[in-house]
Amino acid sequence: MNGITELVIDPVATTGVLSAKLWIRRGSGADPLGQRGGHQLLGSVLSRGCGPLDHVQLADLVEGCGAGLRCDTHEDGILVSLKCTQTDAERLLPILGWMLQQPHLNPAQIALEKELSLQALQRQQEDPFQRAFDGWRQLAYGQGPYGHDPLGVPGDLESLHHDHLIALADRLNDGGSVLALSGTLPEGIQTILQSYEESGRPEKTSHSPDWTADPGQPDSSLTLNPVETEQVVMMLGQATLPHGHPDDLALRVLHAHLGSGMSSLLFRRLREDHGVAYDVGVHHPARQHSAPFVMHASTGVERAQLSLELLMKSWEELLDTVIAKRDLDLAMAKFRGQLAHASQTTGQRAERRAQLRGLGLPDDHDRRCLDQLDNLTGVDLRTAARQHLKKPTLSLCGPSSTLNRLESVWGNGPFPST
Repeated sequence: MNGITELVIDPVATTGVLSAKLWIRRGSGADPLGQRGGHQLLGSVLSRGCGPLDHVQLADLVEGCGAGLRCDTHEDGILVSLKCTQTDAERLLPILGWMLQQPHLNPAQIALEKELSLQALQRQQEDPFQRAFDGWRQLAYGQGPYGHDPLGVPGDLESLHHDHLIALADRLNDGGSVLALSGTLPEGIQTILQSYEESGRPEKTSHSPDWTADPGQPDSSLTLNPVETEQVVMMLGQATLPHGHPDDLALRVLHAHLGSGMSSLLFRRLREDHGVAYDVGVHHPARQHSAPFVMHASTGVERAQLSLELLMKSWEELLDTVIAKRDLDLAMAKFRGQLAHASQTTGQRAERRAQLRGLGLPDDHDRRCLDQLDNLTGVDLRTAARQHLKKPTLSLCGPSSTLNRLESVWGNGPFPST
């Protein structure tokens, strides 16, 4: 298990299934300027040959065991997922160490994965929702670590070559990595763990979140992305807090209140009460630094103005009003349910444990949040909103004539332009 610096073991009674999640603390947020998409490309070729196995031998080994192996690059890390039976674990777990220490980075495989990534980026540009979010992300984060999709940008991605990936691979262990195992542990696990311990575990460094990380104020509060369709997509949000910040729990309860399920405020207001939106929701993922908190809605051009006004009204209410006790209790129940639903499978359990360690948070972080929940009040939620949601920005994607009209609505709204 060479190169893995932290290990989390979570024994769970299963029918002989083991899930392994390797979190490498080098995600797309670590892409050098001019090489955006580098870590996504690196992650995609890690499973294309490593250690003593080329890409064909590696695929034959994994598929011959009926196992699953994949790599996903996120903003804060690369997540390698392995799912297998306990009897095959001893043969397959060393692959994770080889990916870290001995990736092949075959030029032919790099070229293949680069082409697939470019095609994926092209497909994204055909999606108004993706274009609106890309616009908001660029507005909120600029050239910062979260300012681009993990896939990268076409110009940078096209220029990446073998030497760039070698340099990125050499730094893959700079932030350390976490291996989380959940499920039925194999009988030979002690031998595997012994090899991990003997690999020379480096002195542990602090990975606690930098709560002062701030992308800075954007130069504008609005970005327009004209596309001649009959649909308008709007993203209203702000870069907020790292996962684990003392005020993060309040924002997560607000997330549940606004956008979780058909009883959520946005669903009731935009779909049931006014029937103006095809789709509504809130995006607030866990991030090591300033996480996005974004309301989004998709609507037709004839209902776009009312949809935007309702989104703006909903955001303004977060700052001006105290959530009703009934709504607060419902949001808290949803939050508890989300945590429970996210820990049903061994894969979910292992991924959450790897993510928490990767973000510098304790293993019992979720339990601590549940313990704090009953002490949270509506006033606390409004206070957190006033502190962290007071300067939202807006991204719009749709036909030019509609966007021009919506620009005036935004300019005359309650939120000051930057």
